[in-house]
Amino acid sequence: MSAGLRRGLTDLACRALLAALPPALKSWGWAVRCEAASIPDDSRALLFALHSLCGLMPRAIALQLFRPFAALCGRADPLSERSTAMLLLGAAMHRPRALGMGCAIGAVALGLYYLAIAGAPMRYIGINAGALVIGLAMLGLFGRAVTARHPWAGGAIFAMAVALLATALFGSPVGGAARWVSVGGFAIQPSLILLPVMLLIFGQTRGSWATAGIVVAAAAMALQPDRAMAAMLASCLAVLMVTRRDRHSIIASVASVISLAATFLRIDTLPAVPYVDRILYSSFEIHMAAGLAVSGGLVLLLIPAIAGVRRDPEYRATYAVFAAIWFVAIMAAGLGNYPTPVVGYGGSAIIGYLLSLLALPGRADVTAPAHSRTGSATDDLSSDGQLRLALA
Repeated sequence: MSAGLRRGLTDLACRALLAALPPALKSWGWAVRCEAASIPDDSRALLFALHSLCGLMPRAIALQLFRPFAALCGRADPLSERSTAMLLLGAAMHRPRALGMGCAIGAVALGLYYLAIAGAPMRYIGINAGALVIGLAMLGLFGRAVTARHPWAGGAIFAMAVALLATALFGSPVGGAARWVSVGGFAIQPSLILLPVMLLIFGQTRGSWATAGIVVAAAAMALQPDRAMAAMLASCLAVLMVTRRDRHSIIASVASVISLAATFLRIDTLPAVPYVDRILYSSFEIHMAAGLAVSGGLVLLLIPAIAGVRRDPEYRATYAVFAAIWFVAIMAAGLGNYPTPVVGYGGSAIIGYLLSLLALPGRADVTAPAHSRTGSATDDLSSDGQLRLALA
């Protein structure tokens, strides 16, 4: 790469950061641009600009998405550097699980907005809202008790895999695919609830039972068949192979690739379901606001992983798997007739997303530069109370 191209990319990264940052944080963008310009080595300047972009962009996106809701409070500048909104967001950025809860609530709210504009039945809106309440309750119930490194984690993976296999064998078939079970008159897709949790637990624990569970889950995805979930399985195991390669991850990865290949041997004839599939495109045909709500909600799903990769090196592999799970789910919804997670109608993905937050740490081990640590210990302690108030 030529020196001129490296400098051009550095300038482009700085301009993108400046464009994304709200007015209250523009000074950060200008500081990054000036610092990058003062670095004589072109490669180091580019790496510095990209590192700054990855570090500040999650907060910039979250602030821009939060602006319409914060403006409802009547503040002239709801995102000023010392505003309550900024303090709450700063507190959440240090707590990945709490940040994920906020992103889930925001994504579901944007999804409900889309459903209302699109004219979906009120029952759909009630089901999504109810799934959010159930997911938050389960997260609160298991949040302190569940840990991926518990001795029975491998057994839990195997038990969930058996449930997925039972769905493939005895579930309610639709168009030749058996991905759903009927509970109280509601159709539930167990793979969207269980598979993300299984993959995140497997990323933190390895053993014979856990590996056997992933192999059984791969067989279940091939039998259902479900290309989207099989692709999620294969992608996440590929990420785990990069971060830590061992006998268990190799066996699981091979099984996932075979499962994905098997799903392509059968033609997927399921049509698109209104308010569930293809809404990433159809929402813009309804109204620009509906399309932006769907797109913004999908971006929110990835914010905890993007923020955590840089801020919490200890759990970097977990954040990478979390990102792969929901990025593949979003891509599958954009490329085929598969459910649009969280923002589309369907409570399974909402519950699955919230349960997947169990694998994220309650507090990130932030490694910020010394010059950026301007807060006091009192501010850090008080942020817990601010965050609880915000979630309430």
